[in-house]
Amino acid sequence: MKSFFYLFLTCNLLFFNVSAWASVTLPSLVSSDMVLQQNAEIRLWGWGDPLEEVEIFTSWNGEVIKTVTDSHANWSVQVMTPEAGGPYEIKISGYNQILLENVMIGEVWVCSGQSNMQWPLSGGVNRGEEEIAVADLPDLRLFQVVRRSAEAEQIDLHGKWQVCKPETAKDFSAVGYYFAKQIQQNLKVPVGIINSSWGGTPAEAWIPEKYFIASDSLRAASEILKPTPWGPQKPSLVFNAMILPLRHLKIAGVIWYQGEANAINSRYYEFILSNLITSWRDLWNQEIPFYYVQIAPFAYGEPEQGVQVREAQRRVSKHAPNSGMVVISDLADLDDIHPKEKLKVGDRLARLALKKHYKRLDELVESPELSGIAIEKNKMYVRFDYNEGLHFEPHSESLFELAGADRIFFPARARIKNEHIVLVSNKVKEPVFVRFAWGNTSISNLFNAAGLPASSFNTWRP
Repeated sequence: MKSFFYLFLTCNLLFFNVSAWASVTLPSLVSSDMVLQQNAEIRLWGWGDPLEEVEIFTSWNGEVIKTVTDSHANWSVQVMTPEAGGPYEIKISGYNQILLENVMIGEVWVCSGQSNMQWPLSGGVNRGEEEIAVADLPDLRLFQVVRRSAEAEQIDLHGKWQVCKPETAKDFSAVGYYFAKQIQQNLKVPVGIINSSWGGTPAEAWIPEKYFIASDSLRAASEILKPTPWGPQKPSLVFNAMILPLRHLKIAGVIWYQGEANAINSRYYEFILSNLITSWRDLWNQEIPFYYVQIAPFAYGEPEQGVQVREAQRRVSKHAPNSGMVVISDLADLDDIHPKEKLKVGDRLARLALKKHYKRLDELVESPELSGIAIEKNKMYVRFDYNEGLHFEPHSESLFELAGADRIFFPARARIKNEHIVLVSNKVKEPVFVRFAWGNTSISNLFNAAGLPASSFNTWRP
């Protein structure tokens, strides 16, 4: 009996010793079913006991990399990935061992923003149920970041990589899903899409604190925001919890759909969005592509709030390098801030990425873009880039307005000549400024040959 007791005690002590040292852990982003960026130096990272020896085996090259955790229990290694492919395995060994299976190498994108990006396929979007039924796509992987906020910077987040199936796709971002599906099917490589979005959040919540410390304008903009029941309004809270922990993951780029929550401080939004783009590029230490959606016309409570956000987004697209904006005014529902044509939004973003980033398309995928004006006596000529097949639809009623130096706008007659717009108004003898579709609920009726609408704009800047 005594010998049995000693044997039992010895086994338990051995189990305790092994358990006490079984300490290698991984962030939620590093797991089975994940996608790693192809042809890149990527990072694998995690935690362990201080000075714990860690070995990382990657099956795509058969190599073992050795490292040691630092005094803060962190470890990380840099690994080169090959061309897209898989599935692969990664084995991580310390005092314990972790095996990651079904790992793919391909293209990794982040989708972010507020409710229009968060909106799932099962949320009543047009053709959503049909898309869910065919969403059995083993080379598409989805990662849903759980919505959290934090006063302090976080090192990990909550979420899980999942293979795209009807049951996993239905609750995923409709815009993000369709964007990633189009990229995957066009490139014929695995694609991972990370959805980190939260309805009702202003852009300030997604920008790191140090930018507010350095900028009086950002602080002034954030002070206008008011509490809402839908999500955090305070600067940096969402960035700390839902973006910062992504920083070690190599990504191809970002798609962004947000702006409705900034109607309240719309006059600052150009500066806010520019800072957000810069801050995220600083986080990843590269000029990642940043493609975003211009918000749709909607009946906002205050005059010009919504259209001023659209104008800010248009202006950012003119000066932010390696960026692009899709216009969706033709998809608007003036009584619903959440347009149901989410799949068309995802498609327009994907076509922009396929042309600008991947160089796979050479067709027209951009909306007509204001490029300049010229004045001859009482006429104004408005020039556009991407103006092939410029036309008005569904009718020719002019949404253009002219103003003189007094900045008082009057409706203008518009006609198309040599793919330019010629404007004249009997009430404006010497035109100086022009605006188009200028109103919260004004829906553009100017399109190019790709069927894409021109953005609202205003050449007078208050």
